[in-house]
Amino acid sequence: MRPNANRTPVRGSTRRPVPAAKLLGPSDPAETIRVSVYLRRNPAGSRDAIAWLASENAKLPARRHYLTGAAFDAAFGADPADIQAVSQWIKSTNLRVLQQSVTNRRLFVEGTIKNIEAAFGAHLSEYEHPTYGRFRGREGSLSVPNGMVGIIKAVFGLDTRHVGNPRYRRGNDISLAWNKSIAKHRGTGRSRTTILANLANHWPGTFFPPQVAALYDYPATDGAGQNIAVFVFNSDPHMGGYNRDALQTYFSAVLGGSMPTITDVVVHGPGNSPGPDTTASGDKGDVSGEVMLDMCIVGALAPKAHLFVYFTEFNTRGWVDALHDAITDKNNVSVISISYGNPEDDPDGLWTAAEIGVVNEAFEAASARGVTVCVASGDDGSGDGEKTGAHVDFPASSPYVWGVGGTKLVATSSTAPEIASEIVWNEDRLGDGAGGGGISSLFTKPAYQDGVNVPPSINPPHQIGRGAPDAAAVADPITALVVMHVNGKHLDPVGGTSAAAPLWASLIVRINQAMGARCGFLNEVIYTKFANGVLRDITVGNNGSYAAATGWDACTGLGAPDGIALLKALSDT
Repeated sequence: MRPNANRTPVRGSTRRPVPAAKLLGPSDPAETIRVSVYLRRNPAGSRDAIAWLASENAKLPARRHYLTGAAFDAAFGADPADIQAVSQWIKSTNLRVLQQSVTNRRLFVEGTIKNIEAAFGAHLSEYEHPTYGRFRGREGSLSVPNGMVGIIKAVFGLDTRHVGNPRYRRGNDISLAWNKSIAKHRGTGRSRTTILANLANHWPGTFFPPQVAALYDYPATDGAGQNIAVFVFNSDPHMGGYNRDALQTYFSAVLGGSMPTITDVVVHGPGNSPGPDTTASGDKGDVSGEVMLDMCIVGALAPKAHLFVYFTEFNTRGWVDALHDAITDKNNVSVISISYGNPEDDPDGLWTAAEIGVVNEAFEAASARGVTVCVASGDDGSGDGEKTGAHVDFPASSPYVWGVGGTKLVATSSTAPEIASEIVWNEDRLGDGAGGGGISSLFTKPAYQDGVNVPPSINPPHQIGRGAPDAAAVADPITALVVMHVNGKHLDPVGGTSAAAPLWASLIVRINQAMGARCGFLNEVIYTKFANGVLRDITVGNNGSYAAATGWDACTGLGAPDGIALLKALSDT
């Protein structure tokens, strides 16, 4: 696009060329696509909102006030005048506004690629890439009319690359036919606890979710009255979803419990579309194993909670729209569990700076609504799957989420098992992964981490940024959680921080119920008041570049759960 004195680049919108991508040619100008346009927060309301939020988040949960309705819109939504101005301009460019939201600061826009390019100063092309396959993308910056400068923050949906990898790891590849194994124990008079222990011994050292909850001393609640969101990313041709009958079998026939209430929420994409969860389908992007892992854990540990499954596309637009919907829609969720991510500074530039800014603001807004966001920190150690240096996973590196790393958990073999040892998960030598963690290169160190020893990054210039994760839970696939396969016929041991994140999400749901109040944003109060003596400090092991230590570390954060101790701390008056 030629320079235009009447237009200005959108700050942070630059996309650089994607390494190894082959240019196929320009995108079809006649093709109709949809994009999401995000605006700034209302300048009048947001000036005081951040200071207010910091003050509220420093309080114990029962003493906080959260925002809803008009109060939330005034502090974290868009200026209605901005929405109106942008909507009118978009319509003048021969594009259609399908939906607009003050609460979400968002307009859904539809039009031909030709008109989209003209409106936002973009040039869209088709590419082929060895990892992403065929995708639509762009290079350079977006631009808008001078009157829109600073109002339009980001435009999502122009780049269609797959963003975010599931964070789960298979354990022993021997599946167990659940029905034959359960049948062996019927009529023996053995308790359900004993049956599960015997089944788990099929893979020595593994656990069913209720066993982990007992070891971590979860409160004796069941999630009643709580709404929890699990995120699922899929898009044609990438499959992903759950089998309701398989879940029913797991919760009732295997665990001896009840099926939770499950509601699907389709933000973008095909919705619940389970694949076969085979090695071949996994290579093609099937995340059904991830979905079943998340739902088996949450449904087992919070069976009376209402489980909302947010389905969205595997791209930046899918991410940001699902986040805003889950935070603000009528489902009133109190906890979000996310088991996906990618290196925050990946060389392929999946996220622009502007897009990361909008996502981070969504997490900040979640705290104003009393929503806790638990995010897996990655399964590739301090390198996060990159060839050189240390990297942290986004969105686990956001200062407004509860980033969850991984441990290796070993229990005693007594009739009343206790934790025998728990160390940093690092099985890289076996090719079985390691818990992610490190020092962010994007986010500065938040004030709540001033009291813990966040070291400099090992990468030049060795800055001290946001340290991740915040906590950890069992994730080693050798000491994995046993869950139901999507086919409903076999049990599989599965680990990864994709297991650790829903373990924490389930714990927070149970604490919310016990307190009668939302935990909301945990980081501020836990780091400043309960950094020592509440969580179970993990002091042995490393994730590559960083080692465990007394207190916070870049492997397991502040430690693994001690549910009753955390409940008491957060409830203490």
